[in-house]
Amino acid sequence: MVEQYGPQMNNHHMSKWLDELKEKLNHMDDAEVVEHRMGPSASVHLLYIKTLINQERLNEAIIQPLQQSAGNSLSSCLTNSKLSEVISIEDAEQKIMQGFILLNDSVNNQWLSVQLENPLGRAVEPSETETVIYGAKDSFSEQIDKNITMLRRRLPITTLKTESFTIGSLSKTKVVLMYIDGLTNPEFVSLARDKINSVNFDQFLDSSQLAAFIEDHNHTVFPQFLQTDRPDACAYALGEGKLTILVSNSPFALVCPITLFHLFQSPEDYFLRWPIASFLRLIRYGSFIVSLTMIPFYVALTTFHYQMVPLPILFVLLESRSKLPFTPFVEGLFMIVTLEIIKEASLRMPTKTSQTLGVIGGIVIGQAAVEAGFASKVLIVLMGISAIAFFLVPNYQMTKSMVLLQVVLLILASFLGLPGIVIGLIGILAHLHGLTSLGQPFLAPISPFHGKDWIDLFIRGPLIWMKTRPKYLKPLRKSRKEMKK
Repeated sequence: MVEQYGPQMNNHHMSKWLDELKEKLNHMDDAEVVEHRMGPSASVHLLYIKTLINQERLNEAIIQPLQQSAGNSLSSCLTNSKLSEVISIEDAEQKIMQGFILLNDSVNNQWLSVQLENPLGRAVEPSETETVIYGAKDSFSEQIDKNITMLRRRLPITTLKTESFTIGSLSKTKVVLMYIDGLTNPEFVSLARDKINSVNFDQFLDSSQLAAFIEDHNHTVFPQFLQTDRPDACAYALGEGKLTILVSNSPFALVCPITLFHLFQSPEDYFLRWPIASFLRLIRYGSFIVSLTMIPFYVALTTFHYQMVPLPILFVLLESRSKLPFTPFVEGLFMIVTLEIIKEASLRMPTKTSQTLGVIGGIVIGQAAVEAGFASKVLIVLMGISAIAFFLVPNYQMTKSMVLLQVVLLILASFLGLPGIVIGLIGILAHLHGLTSLGQPFLAPISPFHGKDWIDLFIRGPLIWMKTRPKYLKPLRKSRKEMKK
């Protein structure tokens, strides 16, 4: 049970707190416990971690006013600082470790705190995971307050609400839930709030870890939160009636609820003219199908359905595979795994080295695999097309999920041929139909059917026609025109 004192603290409690805090800061070289005189008879102790605070602000806001004081209370001395009362020893310990300075006001028998956190972090930089030609170039950083500022500048309204939480007994990670009051369905806000409060884990270093705890389905390969580092994407989602969850020390925000189709939408869709944006979106869906089924289709044809291949192409296939010692399944699996090894290696290496690795992996290893008899020329061509099609899907987590689905279809194709691929696709659709994101159907607006929402589904309709918000989000304000009044 937390022992709280507040304004009832006496001299005994003040001294007891000071001794306990000194004990907690023992064996910490960057911890400071400094005593300053306040006039002829009073004194004040300053407790802080010097690596967490801004030293210049400490001198200007705390040290100099204390040296010029005449024994008054801290609140009257530190008029330029925002003081907050500390009510428990646990609260004091947590604030010290968050970049606060603790002071004991011996005149009023209070423990007070001042936030002087030293802001670390990089400058605002362009997004590296969701690059666009048109649109904003800024992206979130590891500083959660800066991320909130970016969203508030895009949505300068008092109805943009923020709720703060602290999760993780070790990391003390700050989580901020954002939504537009009067627009976002309160059911979503309540559900998200309950999920965050129910999180029971000691360490959170990224928003993806929080997503793993609050998503509806833990054992699926499909992401149920849109993880983005673009403030404009989050602002647009908030305006639609969705929620945004920010996590300290993570440059990626979580957006929910989403559907499967949000994972194929790019922020640039809303900056281009609608016929162009629609054409590009259709290409992405087509690339998704191609990348998922091309290699399994090749395995099914070369294993079970030779009779379906036109004779000229069949001769090419037979000539290409005539010297291979492996079955089409082993050949396909070998190339999929090799491609993933090259992609993972290029991600973990410096940029210039990864470019060299891409050339070596794509050309040298591919050519060597053909000459060594590990893969056919036809498969190398199909693998290249499939790999490029993967990169058209804008969501990185979705591309990783697609690799696993591709392997599943490959296995089914090697045992059952084309019926195996059909069974696999039906199974994926059935699985998607059972998924939800924050309680909302993952296949909306197809299932359940919402006809008006199709205007921003496979195509991106003209913005002047998109005057209503998606129905599956159950927004309190359906019309966008109404919101402008």
